Amino acid sequence: MSAGPALLTDVVAPVRSTAPLLEVHGLVKHFPAERGLLGGHAVVHAVDGVDLEVRRGEVLAVVGESGSGKSTLARCVLRLIAPTAGSIVFDGEDVTRIRGASLARFRQRVQPVFQDPYSSLDPRWRVGWSVREALDAFGIGTREEREARVLDLLDRIGLSPAHADRRPHELSGGQRQRVGIAAALAPAPDLIVADEPVSALDVSVQAQVLNLLAELQRDLGLAIMFVAHDLAVVEHISHRVAVMYLGKIVELGRTEQVFRDPRHPYTKALLDAIPYPDPSRRVRAPGLEGEIPSPITPPTGCRFHTRCPVAIERCTTEEPAFTQFDDGHVAACHVARAALEQAADRRKEG
Repeated sequence: MSAGPALLTDVVAPVRSTAPLLEVHGLVKHFPAERGLLGGHAVVHAVDGVDLEVRRGEVLAVVGESGSGKSTLARCVLRLIAPTAGSIVFDGEDVTRIRGASLARFRQRVQPVFQDPYSSLDPRWRVGWSVREALDAFGIGTREEREARVLDLLDRIGLSPAHADRRPHELSGGQRQRVGIAAALAPAPDLIVADEPVSALDVSVQAQVLNLLAELQRDLGLAIMFVAHDLAVVEHISHRVAVMYLGKIVELGRTEQVFRDPRHPYTKALLDAIPYPDPSRRVRAPGLEGEIPSPITPPTGCRFHTRCPVAIERCTTEEPAFTQFDDGHVAACHVARAALEQAADRRKEG
C-alpha cells in the first residue's frame, strides 16, 4: 500500500493470546518547566491520560509526530521515568509500585531497543560484552553458557562470531542496531519496547531491521511495543496501531482497520503524508498545516482542533470521548461520531 521500506516480511505471527501482558491505565506524565523571561513555573503535559494494552505475542505500534508523547510513554513503560499518575500493570503486577528484586525481575522481562544504535552502546566495549551485559547483570547461566548465548544471538541477528570482538565504531548503523536488538534479546524477555528503532537508519537498512524484528517476533513469540513517527514503517509489522497526538491517544484499532478506514482526521493526515512512487496516482489531500501546539498550554476541547480541517465549534470546547466504529476500532472525534450517528439514522429511516 505504502512507499515505506521494502519489506520482505508482510505478515507478523498471529497473536498468541488475547490476555493482556501489559495494561496501562490513566497514565499521566507531567514535567516541570520554567516560563523563561516571564518567570514562574509551568507543567509540560507530555502524557495526559493514556489507556492501552499489549497482548502476549502482539506487536502494538504507537505512532505520532515528534512531541506527541509516544517516547515519554515508552520510557514510563520501561520504568526509566516514574509516571505522575496512573498504573502500569505487567503480567498482573503494578510495576509503578515495585522496588528491589521485583524491579530487577521486571527489567529482565521487559527490554528496550533505543533509537540511536551508537549512543545506546558503550563505545569502549566490544560487541560481545554489550550483548552479554544483561546476562551478567541478572546472573543468567554459567560463563560458558553466556558466551554460547552471545554467539547464538549474533548468528540469529545476522552477524558472524568475529563481530563479537569488534567495537561499535567498527560497525555500520544497521549492524549497531542489530547488536542493540541482540542485547535486548539476551535475557529472553517477554516484551520489547522499541523506541524509534529504525528512524536513524537509511531506508534500505530500515527494511532489513524491520524484517529482522518481524522474524524474531514470529519465531520467539515476542510482544513488541513499537514506537514510530511514520505510519508507513509499521504497516506490515504491527497487529494494532495506537495514534497519539499531544499526549493522548486519538485512534486505536487493528492495523488493517486504521489503514483502510481511518476515522480521526489526524490519522487521515498521517496516512496522506505517506509518499507514493506512482506518478499517475491522483494527488492526495494536502498535509497538516502549522506546528503541534505547546504541551505546556494544550488547546481546550479536542487538542487537534487548531490544525483540523473539519473542526466544528464543539471541538473547541468539549474533549471528545472514544467512539467505537468497529470491533476493537475506536477514535476520539466529534465529527466522526456525528457522521456515524447520521449514517445510523439514515439506515433507520430507510
